[in-house]
Order: sequence, then structure tokens, then C-alpha cells
Amino acid sequence: KSANPQWREQFDFHYFSDRKDMLDIEVWRKDNKKHEELLGTCQVDITALPTKQTNCLELPLEKQPGSLLMLIAVAPCTGVSISDLCVCPLGDPSERQQISQRYCIKNSFQDIKDIGFLQVKVLKAVDLLAADFAGKSDPFCVLELGNDSLQTHTVYKNLNPEWNKVFTFPIKDIHDVLEVTVFDEDGDKPPDFLGKVAIPLLSV
Repeated sequence: KSANPQWREQFDFHYFSDRKDMLDIEVWRKDNKKHEELLGTCQVDITALPTKQTNCLELPLEKQPGSLLMLIAVAPCTGVSISDLCVCPLGDPSERQQISQRYCIKNSFQDIKDIGFLQVKVLKAVDLLAADFAGKSDPFCVLELGNDSLQTHTVYKNLNPEWNKVFTFPIKDIHDVLEVTVFDEDGDKPPDFLGKVAIPLLSV
């Protein structure tokens, strides 16, 4: 019930330079659980923003009254990576030794926020649900840890996709849960849910 809402929420996005450079923002109005109405949209060109500083932006909504006030900071991405199995991080024994030394007990209080990181190898899925009329699916896999989210590429027309990707996440809370969800890509429509598994970090 507000025309001047304050959310004060923070979101972290992993921005890779070879990906889309526009940040798309939508503002929605919700009457009840079933009715939603789009109030406006705006875009931010990430490449035009100065790096290593917080940018205060007032963004007018396109074709609608109102504006958004946002703070956007573009900073080097640390601890997060996507790679193929053949160039897997931590594959080098000397790198592994450096990591072991970094997280040994005597160094555990040097940086309280540096808890560690999680490396996940997403190999394949088997016997997925067929989501289209041809008896196939276009599956991709999304990994979420805290507010970090990374995803694989889509393997088209396949119920037994092989992704063979390696994902590395920084751990911010040892009580977090790794959620791995498989979706079916459906063009411009929202993806269809094909299955999910949740793995508490404390169980690893």
C-alpha cells in the first residue's frame, strides 16, 4: 500500500564480460496471490559504469511514471568460476597445497569472512522427465548457494544430458544449503521444473 516503497535489499550477480551487458529491471504490483501487474521497466548498461566504486543511480521507468533509486557496484569477481572438466581448478597439486595451507587451523583467524569455497562438478543427469510433445527435454542445471547462482548450458533434445562443468563458490555461511535444480528451457516462456536436490554444506 505504498507509492514510495523502500526495499533496502542487496543482490549479488556474477557478471562475466562475455555475457549480456544489460541489467533488466521490472517493477511489479501485486493485488493478491493471483493478480500481478507490471508497473514499469528500466535497464542499466553495466559496461558504462565505473568499476570499483558504488554508483548511485536514479532510473526513470520506461513509458510509466516513477523511478527507481539504486546503488550498483561493479567489482572484480573473486572465488567464483565456471570451467570445463579438462581445465578444472584445483587440478594442479601445487595449487591444492596452497589452498590447504590457506585454510589450515593456524591461519583460520587471518580473515574471518574467508570460510572456504565449494567446488561442484556437474557431470550429467539420467532419465529426466520428458517436457515436450516429442518425448524430449531441453535441460539445463542451476546451482544456488546462499545468494550465489550459476548455471550450465542447455543440452537440447536429451533426457540424459552431459554437462561436464565445474563450478566454484565462495562459502559465506557454513550452514548454507547447495540447491541443484534441473529445468527444461522453453523459449521465451518460463522454464519447466524437472527436479531438484538439496545438499547441506555440513553434510559434505
